[in-house]
Amino acid sequence: MTVCLTRGLGGARLLFPAARSAFVPHRFHPGLFRKMSAAAALAKLPSPLRDLVTGAVHDGSDDFGKSEQDKAEVTEWIDKVVQGDVAKPDNLKELGASLVPRTYLVSNYFTAADAALYGALHPVLSQLQPAQYFDLPAITRYFDHVQNRPSIRKAAESLAPAFAVVEFDLDNAPHQGRKTEPPKKKEKAKAAPAAEGSAPAAQPKAEKADKAAAKVDKKAQKSEEGDKTAEQPPKEGKAQKKEKKVKEPKASEGGDKKKAAEEAGEPAPSMIDLRVGHIVDIKKHPDADGLYVEQIDFGEETGPRTVVSGLVNYIPIEDMRDKFLVGVCNLKPANMRGVKSLAMVLCVRSSSLTRDLCLINDTFSLMQATHKDGKDAGIELVQPPPGSKPGDRVFFDGFEEQQPLAQLNPKKKIFETIQPGFTTLETREAAWVDPATKAVHRIRTKDGICLAPRFVGASLS
Repeated sequence: MTVCLTRGLGGARLLFPAARSAFVPHRFHPGLFRKMSAAAALAKLPSPLRDLVTGAVHDGSDDFGKSEQDKAEVTEWIDKVVQGDVAKPDNLKELGASLVPRTYLVSNYFTAADAALYGALHPVLSQLQPAQYFDLPAITRYFDHVQNRPSIRKAAESLAPAFAVVEFDLDNAPHQGRKTEPPKKKEKAKAAPAAEGSAPAAQPKAEKADKAAAKVDKKAQKSEEGDKTAEQPPKEGKAQKKEKKVKEPKASEGGDKKKAAEEAGEPAPSMIDLRVGHIVDIKKHPDADGLYVEQIDFGEETGPRTVVSGLVNYIPIEDMRDKFLVGVCNLKPANMRGVKSLAMVLCVRSSSLTRDLCLINDTFSLMQATHKDGKDAGIELVQPPPGSKPGDRVFFDGFEEQQPLAQLNPKKKIFETIQPGFTTLETREAAWVDPATKAVHRIRTKDGICLAPRFVGASLS
């Protein structure tokens, strides 16, 4: 070794700079740094979402971004999914606005970011009714496109029943017309200066028009004097007819003035018709693997209602049979893959991307919310109090005297406005928290308060 040091000292001096220059770029290469950042963000995703993403993308490929900027955006989107805010129901409008001009999240080609966002949205969109996902056209279009990619479907096969295909009733989706108001405003804005510039030239024409109008007025005066007596009776008759037309609807309203006033006001939780229901029959939807078709008794003389619920991948059919639950009974009926659903089952949903308090062995602990079958993003039925009967009214503390609307108007988005305030307290009690006053209004019947079986700090939908 001494000989080598002595004889090779000059060579070592020559080689050391070369070795140093070859080593440093590889160590701090920005592409490698971006790749490591994306991998680190990916490792933070909860299972099975992390397994879905790793199964749908290829390491070292363009799935993590083609350019340095794209790689940075992929990492940023995955970080957003890890934080859990991007897929929350109250943030969907903002997400939808960002997806309007996009096919994919980054530079309009599929990346790991799309797989991550799809997996985060799955537990949310799988529970939406048609009226709700029709109100999110950009997200529904994006989600349906990504979920049908071969790589996504192949990755989801090994994770079944999680990430099953969500069926959307796109055949009955309302037409999304293009807005033409902005161009009209521009045309008016352009026309205004032209009108100002042509004002002097238009003055002679205006004077001629005034003279002609004066002549017409003189001729009309004579005819008006002779026709006054003939014209007055018909005018009175028309006025009477108009008065009758106005009075008739007022007379027909009668005792509905209170309902009309309530419907015209701000959305309130009391407008939602919640009732205790009892599942008397249940089967899987013949044309949709992720849907149940239930017959639920709500204590009505007309018999049980048909209800379609997207709970196949979250609650086993054995755990649904003969269950008592809380149903939303005044939503507009929705066609779910050929079966008309006449109500909605109210469920407790605990996101896989947030940490919740769970009741385990009668003690609370902070942990990842997990479904009893081992799947993340647990979903369970809201339980009415013991002794409840089908048809029992479910109401909110502080709103006992207010009656629900006969049917919620989808255009007014009453349920969509109130739903983000639905939650479960640390006592597992179901409640609505007023976003303005932070006042807590528990959901109850005359016999007691409705509960979540396990989850607290979870949402209701």
